[in-house]
This record gives sequence, C-alpha cells and structure tokens, in this order.
Amino acid sequence: MDRLRAIEIFTEVARGRSFTAAAVRLGMAKGNVTKHVKWLEDSLGAQLLTRTTKSVSLTGAGLSLMETGQDLLDRFDMVKTAVRGAVSAPKGTIRVGTPPSFGAAHLVPLVTAFSAKNPDIQFAMHLDDGRVDIVGEGLDLSLRIAPSLKDTSLIAQKLGSVPQLLVASPSYLAAKGVPVTPEGLSQHDCLVNALKSPTNFWTLTGPGGKKSVRVAGSMRSNFGEPLRHAALLGQGISMHPNYMVARDIRENLLRIVLPAYQPTQLDIYAVYPSRRNMPGRVRLFLEFLRERFQNTAEWQTEVAGNTASVLVSPHV
Repeated sequence: MDRLRAIEIFTEVARGRSFTAAAVRLGMAKGNVTKHVKWLEDSLGAQLLTRTTKSVSLTGAGLSLMETGQDLLDRFDMVKTAVRGAVSAPKGTIRVGTPPSFGAAHLVPLVTAFSAKNPDIQFAMHLDDGRVDIVGEGLDLSLRIAPSLKDTSLIAQKLGSVPQLLVASPSYLAAKGVPVTPEGLSQHDCLVNALKSPTNFWTLTGPGGKKSVRVAGSMRSNFGEPLRHAALLGQGISMHPNYMVARDIRENLLRIVLPAYQPTQLDIYAVYPSRRNMPGRVRLFLEFLRERFQNTAEWQTEVAGNTASVLVSPHV
C-alpha cells in the first residue's frame, strides 16, 4: 500500500475519532479505511489507535504519528504543488472566509500581494465569524481567530498568534476612573464578546500570575466591531486583538487599560475541509499564507501606544 495515503487516512480517523466519519470525508468504504490503518500499524510495528465499540482513541505512538505525519503530508503537498506549477499555471477562484476586521486590515493586503504574482487567480471573500459551515457554503478555506478550535472535522493549520488588549476611550476613563488591578474591572462597564467570553470571564496574566475575572457591562456582541465602536464612544472597556485597535491607540482615540496584564492571546488558523483533491490554486495560497505569517506577522508584536494613566481617579 501507499504509505503516504495510509498516513493520510489514519490522520482523518484520528482527527474525528471515528472510522465511519473518516470514510465519509474520504469517500471510501469503511472497510478500506480499516484495512489501511491496520496495514500502517503492521508496517510500523505499533498500535496507533485503541478501538472500542463506542470510541476510538490515540495511543502514544498514534499521537506521535499525528504530530509528525501531518508535517510529512504538508511537505509532500508542497512538492506536488511545485511540480504541477512547473507544468501549468494555477487559475480560477479561491473562496475564502475571514473575520471582518482581520480580513480588511490584513487579508486584503495579502491577497493583493498574492494576486500580483498569480494574475489568473481570483478571490471571493466571505464573512466568517467562526461558525460558518465551510462545506455547506462551498468555501475553499477560511481564516479563524480564536483561543482554540472545536470543530475536529476540519483540517486546521496554525499560522500565528495575536495578542489582545484591554482598551477604553480617554473620555470614559476620565469619567469612570482607571482600574489598576484585574479585580477593579468588576466596577467598570465591560463590553463583552459573546463568542470569545461566553461566560463573561476575562483571563489576564500579569505580575501575580493568571487571574480570571467575571465582568459585566451594558453591551454584548458576537463580533468585535460593535464593541470597538462602543468603546470609541466612551461606553466602556473592551478587549480586542492588536490589529483591531492599533490605529485607534496611535491616534489617542483609545488607551490601553491594565498594560501590565496580558489577556489570553488568540491563535490564527487556516481551516479547510480536506486535503484530498484540493485545487492547486488553494494549495499555493496556503503555502503563501504560511510563509507570510512566519516572516511578516507584525500583528504578533505589542502595540506601542497610549496607556491609561492611573492619575485619573483609579478604580481598584
């Protein structure tokens, strides 16, 4: 059997913890999926999966193969893309989902740079707040920004990470005071992202270690822009990725609150349904994203800007 194909099939089973689900995603008979995994275990001389009538779990050897096998498959995909690209230039439309703010601030410049080198490839961009059904919407891939991903049916490649900041307008801080400890947030109007903080807890790491603080306020939203605008209007303190508020901070429209305490950072993922039969144009764009995020990820650095002064009636 083909070792790379067997590793790909094993990876699909391990990701979804199901032979049946893997067979559906791969378009194979369940019996063939089982044969490939059994052959791979025999050829490696190690049990990779523990099977019961109700569940499938990874052994230590299986977990190791998941970590190294994914890299092997990615490298082989790069080779195939390079070889095919030497024969014919990729063309067509890439349908990509993105969070709105990140899409406008960072994905559009990346798409522009990619298109300059690949003029026969077009893009159709779609709003994805993290809950879009990629398969149902016919997307080739989507960028998702979250502390972690829950949908194990999708393949996810981590591209980078982005810090978050607590911010508020100068007018709000002048009227309500400046918190100097995480506990002080309980006395403030905190504008909460319902997707990132569904239980109204903000986790901050600072000089005293990690602290989780329950917050509340006058507004909740399932995406960040309404909360950012509410903060600009002086309604309260909000939490955002650097890229959403960097300009506001530089222009003194918002100030960083509790700069010594770092909110939980977010990871940036490219997610897509399957590697099988992925168009060459999508593989090429994924490789472009991986390279750009590694080399020019300016959103990974802290924003240099205004911090809230504790001289303004601090609330602790």
